[in-house]
Amino acid sequence: MLPPRLLRRLVLAPLGVVVAVAVAVLFPLLALLTFALSLAGLSWPRRMRPLRLLSFALTWAAADAAALFMSLALWIASGFGGRLHTEPYRSRHYAIMHWFLDVVYRAAVRLFGLRIEVAGPEPDQGDEREETGGPDRPVIVLSRHAGPGDSLLLVRYLLTACGRRPRVVMNAAMQFDPAVDVVANRVPNVFIRQGRTGNRLFVEQIERLARGLEPSGALVIFPEGGNWTPGRWQRRIRRLEQAGHADLAARARKMPHLLAPRTGGALAAIAACPKADVIFVAHAGLDELVSAGDVWRSLPMDHAVRARWWRVPAGEVPRLDDHDTQVRWLYDWWQRMDTWVSGER
Repeated sequence: MLPPRLLRRLVLAPLGVVVAVAVAVLFPLLALLTFALSLAGLSWPRRMRPLRLLSFALTWAAADAAALFMSLALWIASGFGGRLHTEPYRSRHYAIMHWFLDVVYRAAVRLFGLRIEVAGPEPDQGDEREETGGPDRPVIVLSRHAGPGDSLLLVRYLLTACGRRPRVVMNAAMQFDPAVDVVANRVPNVFIRQGRTGNRLFVEQIERLARGLEPSGALVIFPEGGNWTPGRWQRRIRRLEQAGHADLAARARKMPHLLAPRTGGALAAIAACPKADVIFVAHAGLDELVSAGDVWRSLPMDHAVRARWWRVPAGEVPRLDDHDTQVRWLYDWWQRMDTWVSGER
């Protein structure tokens, strides 16, 4: 259960700063203790796993605290919140988001050996940005959701390589992180409670996000609604069967690497922004890390995380077709993504 926003501001935000200071002060002692506990019977790379995780936690906590202080400064400078939602302050909060994700990403590259390889049309829009000063039309990004941190990696990539200002449909539990809570609530985003992705209220919020997209905007949706696990894969198929969608359930069984997409929010966003292209994103490399034990055993990573983008121009998106045709179109793309993931594995 997520605490009310006022309680999060009064308790979780200061607690985040206290934790960051405590970890920084105690880091030498914690590092020595962690290293001592990891010595027995482990090879050198495995001995370094606890230190890598501890160092990453310190980096995250420090970046979190810094982002909170920057957000507080902007709140004061905006007249104690009076101008926070104006364009200049929205841009500054996107800058904080960019900085925070870049710090975390660079730490993951240095400490975990993270490598990202991206193929697809969106990164090749450099000539377009040079001529126009930025992207010339919005995009709706529909991505698979599997593995730790994939949403953060995607948002960072949209900010840095694509010059986009992302609006993200994300799990409400992300607000337990103080910096994410403060910054993400000051720019257009939607937080969805687990298990309520089909709720009409959230669909309407997604529609509002899509209608407000500027040319440089990118609405990011994860139609699967959560990371892939074997249990979720089976449950999603059973729910389709129970709802009388035997045809969709049969198609979902032929997609062993992806969860069947929840279509409501994605199709509502596509309809609400007729000028937007649609980008589908699949990735491989993080999806095999289902449990905490999988993450632990994978460090340091000895392979690249590969991502593939497909861009569908606005004129080729079946916005005027009936609902069933649109659902089949979305499932067609999901099957194409599953085939790509299977080939990468």
